[in-house]
Amino acid sequence: MADYIDGRKEAAMSLLEKSVNINSGTMNFSGVRKVADQLMPEFEALGFDVWFEDGAAFNRAGHLIARIEGGKGPKMLLIGHLDTVFEPGSPFQTFTRVEDKQIKGPGVADMKGGNIIMLEALRALHAAGKLSSMNIMVVMTGDEELSGRPLALSKKALIEGAKWADISLGFENGDGNPATANVSRRGSVDWVLTVKGTPAHSSQVFKPTVGAGAIYEASRILTSFYDKLRSEQLLTFNPGRIMGGTEFSHDKLNNSGSTFGKNNVVAEHAIVTGDIRAVSQEQLIRVQHKMQAIVKQSLPKTSAVIEFGEGYPPLSPKPGNHELLGIYSKVSQDLGQGSVTAVNPLNAGAADVSFTSEYVEMALDGLGMSGSGGHTVHETALVSALPAQAKRAAILMSRLSER
Repeated sequence: MADYIDGRKEAAMSLLEKSVNINSGTMNFSGVRKVADQLMPEFEALGFDVWFEDGAAFNRAGHLIARIEGGKGPKMLLIGHLDTVFEPGSPFQTFTRVEDKQIKGPGVADMKGGNIIMLEALRALHAAGKLSSMNIMVVMTGDEELSGRPLALSKKALIEGAKWADISLGFENGDGNPATANVSRRGSVDWVLTVKGTPAHSSQVFKPTVGAGAIYEASRILTSFYDKLRSEQLLTFNPGRIMGGTEFSHDKLNNSGSTFGKNNVVAEHAIVTGDIRAVSQEQLIRVQHKMQAIVKQSLPKTSAVIEFGEGYPPLSPKPGNHELLGIYSKVSQDLGQGSVTAVNPLNAGAADVSFTSEYVEMALDGLGMSGSGGHTVHETALVSALPAQAKRAAILMSRLSER
């Protein structure tokens, strides 16, 4: 299988170049579909049943889904995504070879490179006569970078795949280091804090009938979050936007708004938006309860409400995930690529694999393209990573199928 992958280096890189040169910013629905149309025949040629799930119900292009059920071994869900953060208006549109060892382009690492690594690993299994007897489902989502809503619809295919599967393998690029993989990812949940104060002339602030005003109350709450929640290991919580004054308007869809207030008027309104990133569902619930308790301790003549939105769940570091990492690391060592250790969850963002955590026995992410500069016009990837990571994935899946 390793020799087969080595023999396809140029063909695989050519396929990656063609994929990268198709703009598939999340909201470019036709572009996302073009990437799917490029890849679907590749899966069909390997014996997969392949279809495209339309995303109109959740205002996105949709997802590529492929499945082969040969009856042998555990059921494996392989996860990729078709979209990038670079919409048609971005100046960053094309694949280039920076030098012999490096390539550059929108999605080379995140994660069109990972999609091709997945495909090359499956080709190697097919060439070795193993694939037809395995149980594998592929879900390449069209909205990983900007999820459609509601999540119950946009992540339905992923969750149904996870319920079917025993093991999930994510082909994201992790932290970009081939010596690491993800046994855990923190989730990401948005929150909105809305504060109400008593408007009055500023000369009357702090008096019993006026109190502190909305901006002081918002400041108290944020300071309390900072003081009382930082002891939570692997937790981050960030206020990303704040507005306050006599009047405000909030455009949630475009992450913007406007406000009006005067220095001599006690603020009647304040609003703060942010996110929480927790390493487990238990930690998330505990922190949400702490935040709600802080919000309730209002300054005089003020009130506040915090609301939590939809978000990505965490990929909790279950024992099965660590066991899977051990198998993957042994594969890497047998290939002469060295051992693989776990990524620090603080160095990894949320990803689609997290939606499988509740349902599968084992999960591992970061099997994709090593690179750097993701989500920027400096996104690059290592040429050597494509065959190296494909070998690891092919042999990992082969060994898992024999368990």
